[in-house]
Amino acid sequence: MSAFGTVFMPKMAISWFDGTSWSEAEMVSSDSIQLHPGAHVLHYSSTCFEGLKAFRHEDGSTKIFRMDRNIVRFAQSSRLLALPEIDPDATAKMITDVVAHFADEVPAAPGSMYIRPTHIGTEAAIGKAAAPSTSSCQYVLLSPVGDYFAGGDACLRLLIEDDGMRCAAHMGMVKSGGNYASALQPIMNARAEFQADQVLFAPGGDVQETGAANFLLIDGDEIITKALDESFLHGVTRDSILTIARDLGMKVSERQLSVDELLERAAKPGCEAALSGTAAVLAPVGTLIYQGKELKVGSGSVGPTTVKLRQTLNDIQWGKAEDKHGWLTTV
Repeated sequence: MSAFGTVFMPKMAISWFDGTSWSEAEMVSSDSIQLHPGAHVLHYSSTCFEGLKAFRHEDGSTKIFRMDRNIVRFAQSSRLLALPEIDPDATAKMITDVVAHFADEVPAAPGSMYIRPTHIGTEAAIGKAAAPSTSSCQYVLLSPVGDYFAGGDACLRLLIEDDGMRCAAHMGMVKSGGNYASALQPIMNARAEFQADQVLFAPGGDVQETGAANFLLIDGDEIITKALDESFLHGVTRDSILTIARDLGMKVSERQLSVDELLERAAKPGCEAALSGTAAVLAPVGTLIYQGKELKVGSGSVGPTTVKLRQTLNDIQWGKAEDKHGWLTTV
């Protein structure tokens, strides 16, 4: 099977902002895009994106999960990067139109169609390091993906990094390519030195998120995760899991979590930890690495609450359970 996100549909939806207005969206080939070498995005990282999925239901219909929430975040990221304002309704139409065009290609469960709206600054102006791009482009790529856990539900190893951040504190809530780039070197070092899968950033002992996902600690019937602020990404999957946890009668604590408290709770036999994100929904964490020492989270294996929360969300996404929160949009 191809690696996640490496296969694309042959066409994408695209629209251009010329400094005054957005062009009508078009369906064009997805194998290339023409940019001036001086384009703002290539020099000053004026880029943001979203990640969401469409699902094929047993009745043959196609549903997009929480598109409205992703578009709100897409618009917010664009504003915080000083990119031209997007039209949320036009972006929604671009997404639904391209998904509808390739509806027959949406994989059946446990696969899905990954959707990647992207917004980039296109003005050719290398003198604008301290000024925004007046022109931009947004496009929507589609990538069919299979079962994330096809190779087994293996637990992740996280290196706790308490003297660095994933990105600049005021940029954390922006879903920007630069944030992922800034986390790459620490992740690569953690893999080489500790065989860790990811880095859990906890600047000053404040547990935040990993390089590509939100972090959740599950202790009995309580989920503990950092309260929303501008320093880390406000994950749509995170919000969905917390909503489901409340539906199931669990206690949800959105608050500061210190490294000391994390390690103390993780040592308890029934404790669980997981990373939430669009690709995996919930990926179990089995080992924490801190100051050269390894600590199992609970039993070190996949926990029942993690599996239950993930399955409950998957059932809504694939139409096997009631969508009582109105999360699905029909294409």
